[in-house]
Amino acid sequence: MSGLTDLGVKAIRDGVAAGEFSAVEVAEAFNANVAAASALNAFIVATPEAALDAARATDARRAKGEALGAMGGVPIGMKDLFATKGVQTSAASHILEHFKPEYESTVSQKLWDAGAGMLGKLNLDQFAMGSSNETSYFGNVINPWRKSDSNAALAPGGSSGGSSAAVSARLCPAATGTDTGGSIRQPAAFTGISGIKPTYGRCSRWGIVAFASSLDQAGPMARDVTDCAIMLEAMVGFDPKDSTSLQMPVPQWEAGLSPNLKGKRVGVPREYRMDGMDEDVAKSWDQGIAWLKDAGAEIVDISLPHTRYALPAYYIVAPAEASSNLARYDGVRYGLRDLPEGAGLQDMYAATRAAGFGAEVKRRILIGTYVLSAGFYDAYYTQAQKVRTLISLDFKNAFESCDVILAPTAPTAAFALGENTEDPLAMYLNDVFAVPASLAGLPAMSVPAGLNRDGLPLGLQIIGNMFDEQGVLNAGLALEQAAGFSARPEKWW
Repeated sequence: MSGLTDLGVKAIRDGVAAGEFSAVEVAEAFNANVAAASALNAFIVATPEAALDAARATDARRAKGEALGAMGGVPIGMKDLFATKGVQTSAASHILEHFKPEYESTVSQKLWDAGAGMLGKLNLDQFAMGSSNETSYFGNVINPWRKSDSNAALAPGGSSGGSSAAVSARLCPAATGTDTGGSIRQPAAFTGISGIKPTYGRCSRWGIVAFASSLDQAGPMARDVTDCAIMLEAMVGFDPKDSTSLQMPVPQWEAGLSPNLKGKRVGVPREYRMDGMDEDVAKSWDQGIAWLKDAGAEIVDISLPHTRYALPAYYIVAPAEASSNLARYDGVRYGLRDLPEGAGLQDMYAATRAAGFGAEVKRRILIGTYVLSAGFYDAYYTQAQKVRTLISLDFKNAFESCDVILAPTAPTAAFALGENTEDPLAMYLNDVFAVPASLAGLPAMSVPAGLNRDGLPLGLQIIGNMFDEQGVLNAGLALEQAAGFSARPEKWW
């Protein structure tokens, strides 16, 4: 059946339930798209049979009159950071290239239980460390979008670049992502899709390869706000295997969706108006303010005074936690082992890590080890944690005068592959608008708001108070309906 790959999560779920088409037809259509799009390098591993097996199970349940689940008949892409039983889980790193877990991550199991199927494992920046999907051992992911006057390959954002590219290119209707400092929101903005990072602790981290444990949070990436709400409901929930998991009921976010913001207050942080800000990004932000005002919201000026310290604090805290988390990859228990002839244990550690980790991962491990060392712990790591507390207090104070906050998602549209690879600081600046919400553990979402002068997507970010995903989704829906964003990349792959 033609046109199935243009459908999103809700349309597929409802269409399968109504018998308009079968789940197998949907899976076959998306499997074909995945197979035909190798030029994008969005998937590390394709699992067409897994998608078909789940689809057959959904069709069988429908034939028996049984409930199909919130994601019944929907095939999705799984970021290759989530453990999937019997299927390679590499974190896009050579050190885990052939690792096949004997267990399933909590988030992926919840999605399978809700009726979803897996099209494959999606490419990412190695160990989720990057903002452009150029650090993967398996090669760069290519953004399906092109500038209107150029065929240069663009970055799809990172670290969830495979997820964003696959959803944008219609290789899957939705995908999982993880967000440590913007890794759902920034790639969503770069590819013209939606993505939400929920409150820290909403999604279990069990079975997700760890980068920075106090920041990592899973979330959905899809073509619109409604699809994100549906998928997020299926992903969240208390997990006793994760000590940071929130023991709270799962809200009915899809049922609560409303674009009417009458009586709501939208904060606009003055510190986000930075010198030299991209003109198109600034115009998009102003347009977003007008749209939310038209939706009934009151616009209020707010201050987040410690914003300028967020990025340096993040790039101390996150590498420090990465240094600790990645110490487990030693060549002894699992993954790559490089054992030079006549080598001792320390030699094996060094050779394995030298061969298994990429340059960006090594850089962050070295930074993290340095700031945790005895002579510098208080000077760097302790100070960064104090700044993190101040940033959280900034948000707490701001939410006394507003319900949600509106800001750009990223400082620019998608940039060319290779443009920032020689300048790590320029690459890190891509996270400048996304990092503060991550440090504070707040829910935040990116919604496509239009195209810039080069014909590339721009995203607007909604940040909500702790546990207020509904407010974030509703403001996102208001933006989505006002923007009427329907652009899609012209197929070249």
